[in-house]
Amino acid sequence: MRSKLFVPGSRPELFAKALASDADALSFDLEDAVPQARKHEARDAVAGFLASRAGGDGKLMVVRVNAWETPHFGADLDAVAQPALDLLNLPKAESPRAIQAAARQLDRLERERGIVRPIGILVNIETPEALACAAELAGAHPRVAGLQVGLGDLFEDLGVDRRDAAAVHHVLLSIRLAAGRAGVWACDGAYADLADREGFLAEARMARRLGYVGKSCIHPSQVAAANDTFRPTDDEIRHAARVLQAEREAARAGRGAFTVDDRMVDAPFIRRAGAVMETARRLGLADDDDPTASGSGPRG
Repeated sequence: MRSKLFVPGSRPELFAKALASDADALSFDLEDAVPQARKHEARDAVAGFLASRAGGDGKLMVVRVNAWETPHFGADLDAVAQPALDLLNLPKAESPRAIQAAARQLDRLERERGIVRPIGILVNIETPEALACAAELAGAHPRVAGLQVGLGDLFEDLGVDRRDAAAVHHVLLSIRLAAGRAGVWACDGAYADLADREGFLAEARMARRLGYVGKSCIHPSQVAAANDTFRPTDDEIRHAARVLQAEREAARAGRGAFTVDDRMVDAPFIRRAGAVMETARRLGLADDDDPTASGSGPRG
């Protein structure tokens, strides 16, 4: 999921355009992008779109519902818990209890509706309380697929300068480590200044260096930059292929550690090479028949 494009649930005229974009995932927003008076209208529009989905385009379908504590949450979940939904994006979660409550409701709705593919949960980390217990939230339930950064909510309320690279790095690394502890992935949040392409790229590149799978986009103009940033480079793919080839040769010789391109390689580097090749294969950047194109990358 290199790019996740936000689409206001109250703007159904944008749904088809978003679907035709190059974004890996679409995130229909029923929360901040929708005023109170239009919550019901947006909910119905997104539910209708999901019901019409026949699949086949390969895009991940995400819906950001209203927070668990709000009066809208139950109706949101009832409307969007459909076979086409891949991830329920849960905002403002500050305790495992909220995630577990959402999971229980998903359990019930899937049973009642015969949904056989479980709907995952993407948890937003966007308050100081959520950041402090991010690892607990990531491990709150097996449905949690990943954590998503919410720097807008987090920084604006605290008066933190979004362009303070040290502050951004601290939060991104903290959330990535929390996700890693639970064995789930992390997705970078949105960048609101559409005119600041360099700022978007700088933040995306930082997230990529920290092991994030992708970045949220608030406009189709940001999608290409996200896709390019979060794809494995050609050099990375070639190096990963050499690592996996050398690993097979080392295994035949009974060696657990070896060198590739003058770098020492052992188990963590082999796992990383496998993840790179898995991503490259999924994106069509490596041949499916290539024996080196194997491994297990992060979910999503």
